[in-house]
Amino acid sequence: MENNNWETEKKQVIDILSKYVDFTVVPCGKNARTILDVEKRDPMYGGSGVVYMLSLFEKGELVNNRIGTYMVLLNKGDQAGFHEHDSRKEQEIYVIVSGEGKYEEKIGTEGTPRTLNLKKGNVTTTHGEYYHAITNTSDEPLIIFVVTTYQPQ
Repeated sequence: MENNNWETEKKQVIDILSKYVDFTVVPCGKNARTILDVEKRDPMYGGSGVVYMLSLFEKGELVNNRIGTYMVLLNKGDQAGFHEHDSRKEQEIYVIVSGEGKYEEKIGTEGTPRTLNLKKGNVTTTHGEYYHAITNTSDEPLIIFVVTTYQPQ
């Protein structure tokens, strides 16, 4: 029964988000498709609320990229908590597709956070010893397209 509840929740999340974004993916040389998988993180990196990750690409489909996905903070106050990418030798790009959020970044775990208010169209990057976090600050879903790349060797 639990699996049926998760399938229902995934469908509800996609139905809500489809009002804001068309999730059609057209990979080079392949047929158009849509979301491959939905993951629920409750909490994500110690943040508050729930964050959904909507996978668009198969493993290994993007060269030098670990992730090409939508990160969704459905409700006001939902947060992906502070985390870093340096230990995994990654860099990360956030593209705000819909909604508004409070983005914070800091150097190391003890640094003083720099806070930015983000809206549709804004782009952020992080790398090295920076930690970052994001919180949905509006009544509509915060939808972010995330690309996580491996740092050059």
